[in-house]
Amino acid sequence: MAEQGNGSPDDVVFHDEGSFYDPDDRADGRAEERGSDDSGEPDALVGAPSQEGRQQDERPDDRQRRRRRRRRRSRRGGSGGGGGGRDFQGGGGGQSHAQRHRRGPDQNGQPDVPERDNAPALGVIEGILELHPKGYGFLRDPKNNYASGKSDPFVPASLIEKYKLREGLLLKGEIVHGHKGQGPRFRTIEAVDSRTLEEYTKVRPFDELTAVNPFERIRLETGTTPITMRVMDLLTPLGKGQRALIVAPPRTGKTMLLQEIANSVSTNHPEMHLIVLLIDERPEEVTEMRRQVRGEVIASSMDRDVESHVRISQLIIERGKRLAEAGKHVFILLDSITRTARAFNKWVGNTGRTMSGGLDVKALDIPKKMFGTARRFDEGGSLTVVATALIDTGSRMDEVIFQEFKGTGNMELVLNRQLADRRIWPAIDIGLSGTRREELILTPEELDGIIMLRRSLVSLNQIEAMEQLVKTLARFPTNKEFLTKIRAIL
Repeated sequence: MAEQGNGSPDDVVFHDEGSFYDPDDRADGRAEERGSDDSGEPDALVGAPSQEGRQQDERPDDRQRRRRRRRRRSRRGGSGGGGGGRDFQGGGGGQSHAQRHRRGPDQNGQPDVPERDNAPALGVIEGILELHPKGYGFLRDPKNNYASGKSDPFVPASLIEKYKLREGLLLKGEIVHGHKGQGPRFRTIEAVDSRTLEEYTKVRPFDELTAVNPFERIRLETGTTPITMRVMDLLTPLGKGQRALIVAPPRTGKTMLLQEIANSVSTNHPEMHLIVLLIDERPEEVTEMRRQVRGEVIASSMDRDVESHVRISQLIIERGKRLAEAGKHVFILLDSITRTARAFNKWVGNTGRTMSGGLDVKALDIPKKMFGTARRFDEGGSLTVVATALIDTGSRMDEVIFQEFKGTGNMELVLNRQLADRRIWPAIDIGLSGTRREELILTPEELDGIIMLRRSLVSLNQIEAMEQLVKTLARFPTNKEFLTKIRAIL
């Protein structure tokens, strides 16, 4: 297929084989293709008269036009071989004009060419690296909700390959004017996540670290209230590196639960990097979450397009991975994994294989991978992901999505609609909620008390069980005193 080189005269069309054809020839009744030998001179025309006969038939203006075209081709360096014309980066020949321009511009109109070393600097900037499938990237501003814009600094592929930069890194460095007046270009790197380049090269990639079961407790209890956090500490304890799924029917207190979890984490564990990721949520809930939560709230609300949902969700998960592989503890609240999966279902399109509910077979590949990134590392650092899954929405697709994620986490908290209708909070289904390997994050005394508590509650129906638990907890200022009393009685 033919392509036209950027910045070349409009009267020449280049082909992948290195041949070219001139529209002026077509106008003159001569629309033949010419090849080029190693010397850069065109071969004889196929099916054309001899050179002497053609010169006799041509008028003077035809010969002048042909000489002008030949001079233009000579200035461009020919169509192949090792000609002496200028190449794309200003050096000697060796590539065809079409090959040199085949990389083309990026989404911000920036060709991936190195900037001159003596270009004037515009200053120092900091941003999160987002990679493009073609190898280059852009810096996104966290203060701008990681939105993409034409003024975002462009990071050349050569710089990314040289330092093995990964998506989600916080880069700080010098920028210069972009190519042909476009957005700025990232020229030098001063720091990577507040570390030097030498320190960054010693960080092992996320996938090379050893994943283990969570063994360090994330305590949610902040005092006598809120009761919901005290109940979660007893029935569904969290550890650093937990992969938790909150199963929520509509109007069961999901949003309030997420706000309380976020505030408890920021209060009890200031060393953890808290991120609240809202995908396809209502704009008013995004505003409320930002006002109530002391942490980083990133949203792609329901008025944004599918591409925004897909891009933001992947970028934030990659950001969490970069922090975790550096030894930090990260806590991500994702609301919701169901709406994220819906967005990916639209994004992948129709591949020809559809499951029940209209869900494409490839739609859940990336959302499952995102949820599966939660883990604790034996070398240090962790990534905790608490995601919500929507059920009883009347959508067959939502039910299929939940079934695909069911059992993939190591903690499940199920909200009950009957409890919520009776305004019994928290509306947690005691029988269906729990944490795998909870003995690793609980002390022996806590584990004994919780086992006795569950044995006493399973004999009651779920409404009576939660009512009695809430009333009893209200009489004790802390869970520790409550469990001590339970062990003494039972």
